[in-house]
Amino acid sequence: MAEADYLVLLLQLALMLLVAVICGQVMRWFHQPAVLGEMLGGILLGPTIAGLLFPELQTWLFPSSGSVHTAATGIIRVGMLLYLFLIGLEIDLKSLRQYGLSAVAIGLAGTLVPLAAGIAMVYLLPDWWGIKRPEDQLPIALFLGASMANTANPVLARILQELGLIKERLGGIIMSATVIDDLIGWSLAAVVASRYRLASETGVAGSPMLDFSWGIVVGALLLATILVVGRFVIGPLLSRTKDYLPTTAGELPLLVGFVLLAAGLAESLGSHAMLGAFMLGMALASQAERFTPAAKVLTQVALGFFVPLYFVSMGLSANFIADFNWPQVLVVLGVACVSKIGSVFLAARFCGISSSLAGAVACGMNARGAVGIILAGMGLSAGLLDQTTYVSLVVMCLATSLFAGPMMKLLVSPAPQQLKTCDESDSMLAATAAPEQPIA
Repeated sequence: MAEADYLVLLLQLALMLLVAVICGQVMRWFHQPAVLGEMLGGILLGPTIAGLLFPELQTWLFPSSGSVHTAATGIIRVGMLLYLFLIGLEIDLKSLRQYGLSAVAIGLAGTLVPLAAGIAMVYLLPDWWGIKRPEDQLPIALFLGASMANTANPVLARILQELGLIKERLGGIIMSATVIDDLIGWSLAAVVASRYRLASETGVAGSPMLDFSWGIVVGALLLATILVVGRFVIGPLLSRTKDYLPTTAGELPLLVGFVLLAAGLAESLGSHAMLGAFMLGMALASQAERFTPAAKVLTQVALGFFVPLYFVSMGLSANFIADFNWPQVLVVLGVACVSKIGSVFLAARFCGISSSLAGAVACGMNARGAVGIILAGMGLSAGLLDQTTYVSLVVMCLATSLFAGPMMKLLVSPAPQQLKTCDESDSMLAATAAPEQPIA
């Protein structure tokens, strides 16, 4: 990289962080998530505002190609791998056994119905999604369906913590149900995006139905492999290194290295690197106490540096005025809310949960949050989504997250006495974030 390009990169990152801090704090003053401020900061710096007022300066500071763009993108993507590892670390697969039918029923209903609704939306309105070739329709439909099925675990964990339900049986059922969302949604979205990108680069189109089937196979194979290796190799190794490394967080480089290896394994299997990092987090969740100091340092670095950069970059990725399509935004938001809230509510009632609590569960699981924005960014970078669809998904993710907390607080009085507490540790991401700052 030339010295002039290196200077641009440093200025770019510094400005992105500065704007993220300022805009995030402004949102917190209004009791809104910092991620909303970070996205707005990106919109200010991107083609929406700065590109309109200072087009030459904006293009110089934030080039869309070249060495500066490549370096910045690489830094941000590595950061997202670390962040998704930490999100996976919050998911305890044992809870599926603990809460059994209730968690599985709510999780499957809250995943499969929105998935089907997203697919139907694309087929009923085929001219809305930037479909250039007939063979692109099913991959785009599958990806949008997976985006509809997503639930933002960190948002939900923070809301449950504020309501005093994170250690209650209801909180355990909700967080366990989101495991189903993550396993199906992330596996499908990651494989479809990866194979679509590969087909675009090579010019050889794959079979959409094969992608769907392969997504399930790869997700299961990847999870099984990483669970075994994580539990019996990586976890014990990280535990034993404490006696030989100079500081309490000395295992941090090893932990980061394993995250990158898991991401590389996912890519080599035709999935997406983010899925590998996420699944390694799930694999190590039950052993997190073995490397708590390293995980805490990693959490602080991810939330303090990489996450703000990522969400500012998401605001830079599109023109949120020129690419804002009201009818599409309303349809995406409506389909997302009706399919998720309706399916989860009915499943929760089927499991014997009262109407008010079932409504709270449904509103909480309706939040797509930062994780949904990450999925939207994945689809945009793979070429699955055009700018207009990307903007619609981002707006949907932000709106559902803002809606979730107030509705849950309205429907849930202080933790009901009939809900028994369960032994579940507090969320590391939630504990690290400011109390009023749901980050995802």
